[in-house]
Amino acid sequence: MSVTHRLRVLLPDRSDLADVCRSPRRDLLAGLTVAIVALPLALGFGVSSGLGAAAGLATAVVAGALAAVFGGSNLQVSGPTGAMTVVLVPIVAEHGAGGVLTVGLMAGVMLVALAVMGAGRYMRYVPAPVVEGFTLGIACVIGLQQIPNALGVRGVEGDRVLVVAWRASVEFAREPNWTAIGLAGAVAAAMLLGGRWRPTVPFSLLAVAAATVVVQVAGLRDARPIGELPAGLPAPSLAFLDPGRFGTLLAPAVAVAALAALESLLSASVADGMTVGQRHDPDRELFGQGLANIAAPLFGGVPATGAIARTAVNVRTGATSRLAALTHAAILAAVVFAAAPLVAKVPLAALAGVLLATAIRMIEVGSLLALARATRSDALTLVLTAAATLALDLVYAVIIGLLVAGALALRAVAQQARLDEVPLDPGDHTEEEHALLAEHIVAYRLDGPLFFAAAHRFLLELSEVADVRVVILRMSRVTTVDATGALVLKDAVAKLHRRGIVVMASGIRPAQLPALDAVGALGLLRAEGREYADTPEAIRAARGHLETVGLIPAPTAGTRGTAGRGADS
Repeated sequence: MSVTHRLRVLLPDRSDLADVCRSPRRDLLAGLTVAIVALPLALGFGVSSGLGAAAGLATAVVAGALAAVFGGSNLQVSGPTGAMTVVLVPIVAEHGAGGVLTVGLMAGVMLVALAVMGAGRYMRYVPAPVVEGFTLGIACVIGLQQIPNALGVRGVEGDRVLVVAWRASVEFAREPNWTAIGLAGAVAAAMLLGGRWRPTVPFSLLAVAAATVVVQVAGLRDARPIGELPAGLPAPSLAFLDPGRFGTLLAPAVAVAALAALESLLSASVADGMTVGQRHDPDRELFGQGLANIAAPLFGGVPATGAIARTAVNVRTGATSRLAALTHAAILAAVVFAAAPLVAKVPLAALAGVLLATAIRMIEVGSLLALARATRSDALTLVLTAAATLALDLVYAVIIGLLVAGALALRAVAQQARLDEVPLDPGDHTEEEHALLAEHIVAYRLDGPLFFAAAHRFLLELSEVADVRVVILRMSRVTTVDATGALVLKDAVAKLHRRGIVVMASGIRPAQLPALDAVGALGLLRAEGREYADTPEAIRAARGHLETVGLIPAPTAGTRGTAGRGADS
């Protein structure tokens, strides 16, 4: 498929327009509700990222609109998120605001490239413990990031949230700011308690508005406001772009692109699970997020992703199409142009309270407990991913989680591989004949996958076969064979041959033949150049070999041809 054709597939089509026209009133109402919820979050995440509240609003407007039009989900709402701010804080500290904008632009190009290559479908392979551990770690990081503003402490900066939170706590102990902590606590409590009482009421906006009014009326000087905001979006500009810094910013850009892809596709999957009949296109979603992240930096915005919390609100309030997300972006644009002076007076401590409540809501205790109780492997993967998210980079945390989950899964699969000795079926043999055959022939059944993780244990078991003359390997239950497994099998058979033991195999599946043939194992398993389709045939060949070497007598005319009948494959 050509690149041009892939791009045509990723662009919006007539069906998207038809969906928009289906229930406009419900979508407009849902968009209004999401905008009310998103306003304090956009301000808070903009401040937390280090670029300011204006950057958060610009991101919500520009990225939110473009991702709604070009994304792969009808219900996804995009904008600045807590997970992304966690990644951006160290980038701001090291490379400044211009570095963050450049990283966002580079990440957008990478996302578009991933969409063209069809990489979106691989999201389904991320295990649930990795996702839950990642989410738990992000929630902890977001909460720790709010400690300085919640305590009203100034001048405490750094890219390690644990260190910054500790320093802020020490400063607060020296000079307590009870106004800030009171505002943050009141806003967080209003959101958490009010949300349980009336889930449809936007308590975040009401609490922030009430905190702003209290500060202004009471003249509380200890409550720092957001500060001056521009009345509108700035003109698009590439002045921040410095091609000479691309090399040093490549690694952060990869981290941002990976996080944007992971969080956006996860959010879209959550939206699908909350509805009936909605299914997102993962490649189109990456394409839309890529365009959004290319455009947002031009207006001074931070990198964006699909936002799980806002998307969930969108679904719960009845959204049916992209019109809801577009309405959300349009309303936030109106706020930027018409209400910037009012928004500038919002206390930073109030926004810290919003984000603290958001972090607490991100933690699904029931899901965490269910995964922790499922298996030890799931619990270990969850804990390690969460710890790595808190202590390291988010992308490293996902990589660590995937590696741990993969290693534990391989271990579990490898343990399923078994080599069991099975008795020969007496069939039509007399007891005396069967006893004689059993002295010279041993049959083993191989169960499960024969691959690198289980192969060496198999080699040890097979190499310790007792002193017999013929070994029959029943391979009909082998699920897969890789090159390592084939090599180990060849090695084990060669060792038995050197001891004078003939090895025969039955029931080899056609899919296993290429790997066995490539390493030379197939020739060793074909005694006298023959393949044995099933175990009875292999037993008859084994008896024929024993007769030839004179270890057992040839059967009489009346019993010839019955040996081995009735054995299973």
